[in-house]
Amino acid sequence: MKKFYFCLLLLLSSILFFTVVPLSKVNADKTYTIGTDVTYPPFEFANKNNKYVGIDIDLMKTIAKREGFKVNIKELGFNAAVQALESGQIDGVIAGMGITAERQKIFDFSDPYYKTGYVMAVAKNSNIKSYKDLKGKKVAIKTGTAAATYAQSIQKKYGFTTVTFDDSDNMYNDVVSGNSVACFDDSPVLQYAVKTGTKLKIVTKPADGGYYGFAVMKGENQKLLRLFNKGLRALKKDGTYKKIVNKYVSSSSVNKQKQDNNSSDNEHTTLGLLKQNASVLLSGLGETMYLTIIGIFFATIFGIIFGILGVLPFKFLRGLSTTVIYIFRGLPLLVLALFIYNGVPALTEIKIPALIAGIITLTLNEGAYTAAFVKGGIEAVDIGQMEAARSLGMPYSKSMRRVILPQAIKIMIPSFINQFIITLKDTSILSVIGILELTQTGKIIIARNLEGFRVWAIIGLMYLIVITALTLLSKYIEKKISK
Repeated sequence: MKKFYFCLLLLLSSILFFTVVPLSKVNADKTYTIGTDVTYPPFEFANKNNKYVGIDIDLMKTIAKREGFKVNIKELGFNAAVQALESGQIDGVIAGMGITAERQKIFDFSDPYYKTGYVMAVAKNSNIKSYKDLKGKKVAIKTGTAAATYAQSIQKKYGFTTVTFDDSDNMYNDVVSGNSVACFDDSPVLQYAVKTGTKLKIVTKPADGGYYGFAVMKGENQKLLRLFNKGLRALKKDGTYKKIVNKYVSSSSVNKQKQDNNSSDNEHTTLGLLKQNASVLLSGLGETMYLTIIGIFFATIFGIIFGILGVLPFKFLRGLSTTVIYIFRGLPLLVLALFIYNGVPALTEIKIPALIAGIITLTLNEGAYTAAFVKGGIEAVDIGQMEAARSLGMPYSKSMRRVILPQAIKIMIPSFINQFIITLKDTSILSVIGILELTQTGKIIIARNLEGFRVWAIIGLMYLIVITALTLLSKYIEKKISK
């Protein structure tokens, strides 16, 4: 039991260390953390060098430099950024965020920095020309956007249904592929997409015009808000603001982006895609492997502890093990990740970095599955083995260590390797909290070049190569153990 308590203490200390160390760095650093979208050109997008650029990015960086404060811009995705702001994980959001009365109840907005309107686009060969043609049909919208709210406000009047997406690229592709007949988005965003090669056409004039603003939580970070407003006024006064906007929306800049997208040397062949994006794909794979290895390490410790608790001759400990396994196996990984990253900080007011939240999520979820097969592996050993050991005078702990566990480990090894593979695949879900693992990297690349088939084929192949290597390793280990 002393060893068990030591292992439990080691697990808790490790989690505390990996959580507190990054948190102390965050608290010590006065740099403002600003969340943004990942695919919302011309306001934020990755260029051909996989560097984030756009009106929002340039505005924030220029204002920060002018007003003497530092910013750390995190490309989280719109929904993840808003949720991170609400839970106190970040200090502000600049992501083409429309200023609405509903949002003003929760957030404080800066002075408006861009006027927009909402337009509808359809496939190039579509016969739909107005809202009246949408009756009985399906329309694509982007979750959480003002354009989506506008579409829903006229949905009943024109008799269409909606399907939601987390990013603009998938929304556009749903229309291009014919699954939806139309989509709604902000006018400058759709205009930019059409001009740079998206196979859509805009069929309505901008409606219900609104404004974009930089947002902070209501009553918080007022100094940051004042600095932003002051810097924005200065940029508008000296002409810098106009230069930034024209850099991304003028005909010459849009045409240049279109040429980059259409360049045969860049990203319209599989080899071109690999050459252009090799470094960022490898970076995403590295993040995936790091999450997998750290996650499976803590999940294994967690699983062994609670798996052994489930077979000890103490009713309370067995009940605790059963409860923990039931809860964390029953919660969907996506829900657990969002709860840890956004829910816990909202309750405790303690920031949890996305990477730490991801590791904790994998530890709890994968650890619960590990605990289940550890418990099952021990119980699979014939009960007569324990009885024989005890009849020879061996205490319970020694019988477990010398007789039961060696046999149980042989039974559990394949499950351990299989859980490693499952954890590797599960890391893709953590993109929802803004972790730039391999899947999220793919989304960012596709948003720029619209080569969804090729990019997902490459990423799928990368996953298959790693999983095949792990499978071969598991077979090798099984053979060694069986000998």
